[in-house]
Amino acid sequence: MYGSISEKSSVARGEGQHVLIVADDPGTSELLSTTLELAGYRSGTTETVGGAVARLAEEPVDLVILDTALPDMEGFEQGPHPVVVHRPPVLLLTPYDDLGKILPGLGPGERDYVTKPLRIAEVLARIQVLLRGRGLSRREGVLAYDDLVLDDVTCQARRGQRVLDLTPAEFRLLRHLLGNAHKVMSKEQIARYVWGEYRGDNAIEQLVSRLRRKVNQGGLTLIHTRRGFGYWLGRSGGGE
Repeated sequence: MYGSISEKSSVARGEGQHVLIVADDPGTSELLSTTLELAGYRSGTTETVGGAVARLAEEPVDLVILDTALPDMEGFEQGPHPVVVHRPPVLLLTPYDDLGKILPGLGPGERDYVTKPLRIAEVLARIQVLLRGRGLSRREGVLAYDDLVLDDVTCQARRGQRVLDLTPAEFRLLRHLLGNAHKVMSKEQIARYVWGEYRGDNAIEQLVSRLRRKVNQGGLTLIHTRRGFGYWLGRSGGGE
């Protein structure tokens, strides 16, 4: 049902980062806590959103794993909580049927999700990307990968010194790919993020093709296709 801890053998180990697990199912909490400890992370658990907010106010946390089935999710989402200074990235645990509700709200790389039933290898891989960025750098309002930079404040993107002339849809697509660097994004995920609805394979392929030409022109290819799965951004070798 959940996969085995041995599945993580091909995933890089943690370096003692502190992960807070927020779930009211004891089986899920125990599985994740045991797996994370074996994988080189430090873990803590709480059963409520209120408990998570309190823990974040008391101690530094590198990442939060949050079950979306918990009541009072708005208490965690809406904030800001004045006592919480550091806001760590969040990995959401969600049923597949609820993806349409959470995908539009996912931020540029500071949030990710895995669907239930959980697969341990996938959980560890998502944690690795959220914690390490794998070549992605972030500062307030800006995402950057190598010489590709996106600025949310000015709504502009550039590749090196070259400003990219992007449509709003192309800008949102690039933001989504940058925020999920090295992660293969399905066509449905892309459509939900860019338009809030699925518009068919042809519309997505055309959008990706236009953005790929603008981004890849005259430089290292950064936008790639994983045939049958979707698209990803990064240096070749990270997602194929």
